[in-house]
Amino acid sequence: MIRAVRTGVCAALLVVPGMVTACGSSVDSPAARTSASVSVDVSAEVTIAVRIAGGSVTPTNIRTEARQFQPIVIKVDSDAADELHVHSEPSQTFAVEPEAGQEFRFIVTVPGRVDVELHHAGKTVTTLLIRQ
Repeated sequence: MIRAVRTGVCAALLVVPGMVTACGSSVDSPAARTSASVSVDVSAEVTIAVRIAGGSVTPTNIRTEARQFQPIVIKVDSDAADELHVHSEPSQTFAVEPEAGQEFRFIVTVPGRVDVELHHAGKTVTTLLIRQ
């Protein structure tokens, strides 16, 4: 029975993105589990593709998970000018032009929920769930 519990814990740890671990006795100690959960690769970018066309915004109201200090890239194809607001601390604003292939890069330094909105369209593109 103990072995089944250890295998279940190891399987759960293996599916966490950016985490490298192996099944074994070192994962079973509380100290090892704590240090393993902190070793996340924050260098990998989180990318969100946004399309603004004919007054419609895609996507809207999605949830996106990221880590504190992880680069976030929002790629925008738009047929209208707008402003992209990132309601982080401090807040960040990007001018959207009516053109394809725009990229806006930023990081969020404070964990929590961060809305990313298009000001003129009045749409929330995503809510970022920023973890430590």
